[in-house]
Amino acid sequence: MHEMTKGSNASLAALSEHIDSVIVSLGWGSSTGEGDADVSVLLLDANGKVRNDADFYFYNNPVAADGSVQVLGKTPTAGGSEDRISFDLTAVPTEVDRIVVAASRYEGARFGELEDVKLSLTDGSGEELLRFAIDDADSVSAIIFGELYRRGEEWKFRAVGQGYDTGLAGLAMDFGVDIEDDAAAEEEQVNSAVDDQPADTAPASSGESAPQGLLEAVPAPRQPDDEAEPRKSNARPRTAKKKVTLPKAAKKTLAENEAWKEARLFPVTALKSDRDREMRATSVLLSVMAQVPEFGRRLTAAFGAPAGRMETFTEVTLPHGDSPRRPDGVIRVERAGKLWTALLETKTNGNALKADQVQAYMDIAARRGYEAVITLSNDVALEGSPLVDVKIDGRRKHKVALWHLSWAEVAHQAQMLIRHEGVGNAAHAWLLHELLYYLQHENSGCHGFQNMGPAWVPVRNGIDDETLCQGDPRALEVVESWERLIRQVCLRLGGELGQKVLPIRRAKRGTDPKALRASLADQLCLDGKVQAELRIEGTPGVLAINADLRTGKLRSSIEIPVPEQGYPLTWAKRLVRRLADAPADLHIETLTDGETGGPRATLERLRPEPADMLPKENGTQIVGFRLSLLKSMGSSRGSAESGFIRSVDDAVHRFYTTVVVHLDGAEPRRAPSKGGATTG
Repeated sequence: MHEMTKGSNASLAALSEHIDSVIVSLGWGSSTGEGDADVSVLLLDANGKVRNDADFYFYNNPVAADGSVQVLGKTPTAGGSEDRISFDLTAVPTEVDRIVVAASRYEGARFGELEDVKLSLTDGSGEELLRFAIDDADSVSAIIFGELYRRGEEWKFRAVGQGYDTGLAGLAMDFGVDIEDDAAAEEEQVNSAVDDQPADTAPASSGESAPQGLLEAVPAPRQPDDEAEPRKSNARPRTAKKKVTLPKAAKKTLAENEAWKEARLFPVTALKSDRDREMRATSVLLSVMAQVPEFGRRLTAAFGAPAGRMETFTEVTLPHGDSPRRPDGVIRVERAGKLWTALLETKTNGNALKADQVQAYMDIAARRGYEAVITLSNDVALEGSPLVDVKIDGRRKHKVALWHLSWAEVAHQAQMLIRHEGVGNAAHAWLLHELLYYLQHENSGCHGFQNMGPAWVPVRNGIDDETLCQGDPRALEVVESWERLIRQVCLRLGGELGQKVLPIRRAKRGTDPKALRASLADQLCLDGKVQAELRIEGTPGVLAINADLRTGKLRSSIEIPVPEQGYPLTWAKRLVRRLADAPADLHIETLTDGETGGPRATLERLRPEPADMLPKENGTQIVGFRLSLLKSMGSSRGSAESGFIRSVDDAVHRFYTTVVVHLDGAEPRRAPSKGGATTG
């Protein structure tokens, strides 16, 4: 792996043979877990300018029509999150000379407030080729991380690290993007017009042009949804096709009674054995991937697959010594005459992947020149801990990447497309809806992570009778299962909301994930608790979930800062009004700058007298409020009605839907100061 410095460049062909498609990742973290930025990509011609506004890609215009660029979105990392962009370099138009990769912050935020700001680039096999760390971000609000550029027939990468005090607007203008003074005002007018349109229509299809003066390619920052009424997303770029989503309200059934079951494209009632479930689930998924390009591309782009025509196959026999092997599926993508191929090994109903099977498929793929092996199961992969250990023959010139998908991730991507982002036509939306119904049916076996493992009961018993000792490997198993569960909770909640939900890991930069889990396991042995924090886009704080195995209680909570201006009593009254529909047993604690803490009470007690939230001591400064809900946790290790997994999922969902949705949108975190408002 090549370490880059500012101004240095590197030839991609000199680093790898698999550079037809690459993935560039921009990463950062923060001590609070709340720092974030938006990535953007500009395609430039030989004059260093964009050809038109369509050459600017960002979160609201994420995919190029020719498949050369796809903004994949955010994924959690050990210290924060990273944004990934997939590039199919074989599809980049010949008139494009450079590809600039940048990121920008908003609402006055600066990159100097973030930690571990870096760029990395991986090839089509998943191998990291180069890394570029930016240590001098300081006060800039936008940064050009790097650029891919042509030298003859060769692609090279240059580490740039150039900052802009003027943010995204200044960066965009430097590359020829037109920004008019009234663009923001006209964008607001278009958003208002969009609000008046039916839910299943788009403001501008491929055959319509946007109003003059509206620069759709340069986005306003993503704003939290803190208005009284929900707002629609920004107008789509002029080049986007009309998207179709399913109506949220279910149509009235014509059935005489509940015993009449609607006919389904993918029936699940006849599934009896695990083998039946695996074969049916694999065939159903691969068929929909091939028929719905948006969905197939969404699942394979992160694995280095190019954008192109996809075909999928099941029950394929491949030679392997004396006993031929039959992988559950094969995915093949054709782009510009070149083929990308991945073998698929599927497990359902909680069955574990077998190392010898995966090893055999890795060997077959290496011999036949295939690019990847993908495993798909209910389990969730952890950073730094592969689900299956395989041996890689270093003597082989051809490298094969091993990737993992969980069924929860598949369901999440289907949910995001049909309920929030839209797909190309109504038939595709219906196919995804049928797939989602199949995956969520109790008989499909595709339910995601469902078991805390054999160590769960012994660890709980050891905590109850105080016999669990530090260093016990069973505690580490529970911590790993907890992390898998939290990742799945994020996927499910994000799919329902249509927003990014990411787990936060508060650790020092460069901390090894395995060492961190070992530390958390020792802490579990000491205090009998596991905790997690979730960052939900558009919320004013971090949602924390705490499972106390000693008391059998789950605590969901969020800390919200007070506004920059105003009076404490006004803050208290306004908070109580916002929580008018929240549960009466909601606990509210006033956070102060002192060590003793502030008053705490239930919402039921505070509703008639919000002033009880104010500290009695004069001069005590209020810095925020902590809202918490308590719930009894399930006792069993599974996801049944009485299980621990179900109770955690329900606790997070209930807390968000009954408490967090009533709060104001994200506000700048208020730093305590002696000049701030005080009580008294």
